[in-house]
Amino acid sequence: MEKLSKNLKRFFAIGSKSTFMLVLLIIGCVTVLYNMRKNVTVIIDGEEANIITYTSSVEKTLERNNITVGPKDKIQPGLDSEVKDGDKIIIKRAVNVNVAVDGKTLQIATAESSIEDMLLAEGITVSDYDRVSPLKTQSITDGMNITITRVTSEIVKDVQTIDYATEIRKDNNLASNVTKVVQEGEPGEREITTRVVYEDGKEVARTVISDAITKQPVQKVLLQGTLGVLNVSRGGEQVLYRKAIRVKATAYCPCYECTGKHRTSDGYAITATGTIAKRDPNGYSTIAVDPNVIPLGTKVYVEGYGFAITEDVGGAIKGSKIDVYFDTHSEAMKWGVKYKNVYILK
Repeated sequence: MEKLSKNLKRFFAIGSKSTFMLVLLIIGCVTVLYNMRKNVTVIIDGEEANIITYTSSVEKTLERNNITVGPKDKIQPGLDSEVKDGDKIIIKRAVNVNVAVDGKTLQIATAESSIEDMLLAEGITVSDYDRVSPLKTQSITDGMNITITRVTSEIVKDVQTIDYATEIRKDNNLASNVTKVVQEGEPGEREITTRVVYEDGKEVARTVISDAITKQPVQKVLLQGTLGVLNVSRGGEQVLYRKAIRVKATAYCPCYECTGKHRTSDGYAITATGTIAKRDPNGYSTIAVDPNVIPLGTKVYVEGYGFAITEDVGGAIKGSKIDVYFDTHSEAMKWGVKYKNVYILK
């Protein structure tokens, strides 16, 4: 202090001009320092700290106060901004989150406020159909686990065959073992449009959008015979019949005892239809029937007798009875009474 006092006295002794210049210099330095002095508030994750700085930039201010800013931290104003007295520097520290997406788990440091902002900042695209859990509006917290499920869909069109129906029409002119095709069937087509939804490449849902018949099927039409088929002993010949009747079969001949009728001069019997009764093993013989059961003039086949025409009637022939004709009385007696099937021929 003594030394400083001596120096000041010596300095002031030089003259009033030097003294004045020194005072001006001191005042100038103090003024500059005062103008450089700034009170700044630094807010880190909501916690405030007041600092005094003489630097002009945010970066220098933080550096001289040992405040570091990470690459993912958010700071406002920016590091290259000018510092003014009373400014607030706001720093938001980045936190670590785990993002599971596309088969990988990404470890990301972020200072964004919401999941949506973080995804945008990290360049992770999310479509309107993708599912984000938690929701994109959720605030970011340290250590948060975020899952992004990729949701895609495709439209699938499937053409299916529609089987045609078969209509069977009865035909009274065909044998029951005969079927004729009147119209060939054609299958139709149905187009089913389905939306298939996938989550991370795995199918999770199917929804039918439309189901339309694009081609109507054409039904198949068949004619099915109704006539029975009878194998006769005439060289394996087959004949067709409309129906079969079980009857009591007796026999008669042209004698008066059998018919009660007079013969012709040639010895033949006249039938109720005016024909001459006949027995023709190779053709059609005469039989008597009840016209209410089998109309006169009907061609039949009598089991064990052969082909015949219903040309005659008899007083005792009522209901399911017939009388087969033979040329001689002995043949008629030999026939006796039998139960046979009578086939009404086509």
